[in-house]
Amino acid sequence: MRAARLIKMVLLLQSRPSMTAAELAAELEVSERTVTRDALALSEAGVPVYADRGRAGGYRLVGGYRTRLTGLERGEAEALFLSGLPGALRDMGLADAASSARLKVSAALLPSLRDAPGSAARRFHLDAPGWYQEPETPELLAPVAEAVWDDRWVSARYRRGDGEEVERELEPYGLVLKAGVWYVCARSGSSFRTYRVDRFTAVAVGEERFDRDPDFDLPVFWEERAAEFARSILRAEVVVRLTEAGARRLPYVTDRAAAEEALAAGDAGGGRVTVALRVESEEVAFGQLLGLGPEVEVLAPAALRERFAEAARGMAELYR
Repeated sequence: MRAARLIKMVLLLQSRPSMTAAELAAELEVSERTVTRDALALSEAGVPVYADRGRAGGYRLVGGYRTRLTGLERGEAEALFLSGLPGALRDMGLADAASSARLKVSAALLPSLRDAPGSAARRFHLDAPGWYQEPETPELLAPVAEAVWDDRWVSARYRRGDGEEVERELEPYGLVLKAGVWYVCARSGSSFRTYRVDRFTAVAVGEERFDRDPDFDLPVFWEERAAEFARSILRAEVVVRLTEAGARRLPYVTDRAAAEEALAAGDAGGGRVTVALRVESEEVAFGQLLGLGPEVEVLAPAALRERFAEAARGMAELYR
């Protein structure tokens, strides 16, 4: 414990010109008296820690004592500090490790690049969840993340979409955070599948490690499965006639790929275009297309057209 604190103290002093005892105590979560003892111990061990006396005094390293990453340019250093996702790292139980890593890198940078962490933080922030959502950290995310990092087998109970719970033996290959929802990509038997982490009801991380498939590519796998999932839920079709404004807005109110495919194959005439659009269901299509207002006319199916007619009559009566 003390050895780790001493190392952190050296790294802190490498990353800044000087620090007061109070500042060091706050960073190290110890008393100022402990800081004084630790500084003396470092000095006795040969680390050139110098104490400046007086009101403006503090601790600093002398003699250019530091390890530097001399190969990094400014753009590379700033990009390096964009790789941390504080919320996601905290959820996986890696916040302390990430903080320690950033501190070590900061301490090793050339003095001219010391402002790179702050420069990146001022210019970029990732907010992963979608609008109007309160993301919840899955209760079992930490053990799943542990298994992913260590390539360990997992015995789990998983609640499927229909509510049934099943037992699974998994080789967890990678985690994906999509719109505030965590997924784990894992091999079960001979095939790879995707599981929502919030649907695990029990997770036991085994001692045995599995051998990773060297050909598995997490980004490629996720992209393929995400596209496959998006296609699989579009089980219904509606026929609509759109104005030019409606055609421009269609990809923003429904599935973009389905909208672009429908528009490319549409039948244009009279300033409007008639398209056959794949949708998740008539219920979902009603909510999506209603946002286009008078820029869309539903032609089929008849039941959906009548529902739009009823909505139009209700709106006319309301604003009469």
